[in-house]
Amino acid sequence: MDGKVVVVTGALGALGRVVVEEARARGARVASIDHAPASIPATADHIELGGVDLTDAAQAKKAIDTAASHFVRLDALVNIAGGFAFETVADGDPKTWQRMYALNVMTALNASRAAIPHLVASGAGRIVNVGAMGALQAGSGMGAYAASKAGVHRLTEALAAEFKGRITVNAVLPSIIETAANRDSMPKSDFAKWVRPKELADVILFLASDAASAVTGALLPVNGRV
Repeated sequence: MDGKVVVVTGALGALGRVVVEEARARGARVASIDHAPASIPATADHIELGGVDLTDAAQAKKAIDTAASHFVRLDALVNIAGGFAFETVADGDPKTWQRMYALNVMTALNASRAAIPHLVASGAGRIVNVGAMGALQAGSGMGAYAASKAGVHRLTEALAAEFKGRITVNAVLPSIIETAANRDSMPKSDFAKWVRPKELADVILFLASDAASAVTGALLPVNGRV
């Protein structure tokens, strides 16, 4: 990743922070985009763009273009921004389905569309999306979330087909990620079986690297030890 310019959305979340740290440790220059406010000033190898609503295409384009302008190029986009909701189909709110679609599909779509011209110009552009193992077979309470993540899977495949030979587009499909929020919500679970953020970051950054130049359209399960 040395010298690569990587944009990470959802960069201030539990997984996003680890991906940013790992990318920078490998020599990448990173643009961190998040809905939360930015907290640190820009440097030559890192810019934080906060307060960005990626469900809005105009805001997504402005943030991506700002990142590309700051670094004069863009080599990889990692779409981590998203959301989760647990409620049954019969008793849940239909608005949850709209919210999940907006947070998971539209954020990835808007960021990808904004980044595509820059990634094509790179000559080795990469898009890595975050799907979900739970979208392969939805369980009770997972309908809205699983449907939206299935949309991310199909978006990944469509973009990979459209830009084959110009941009690689892949997705990681984690099971449960070992984060503080997930531990709090599932305190009786065996945390040791979950996917650690560092493990998932390693897979993401492989797909964003030159080493994965022959991989596109893949939906890569990252199951941890389940």
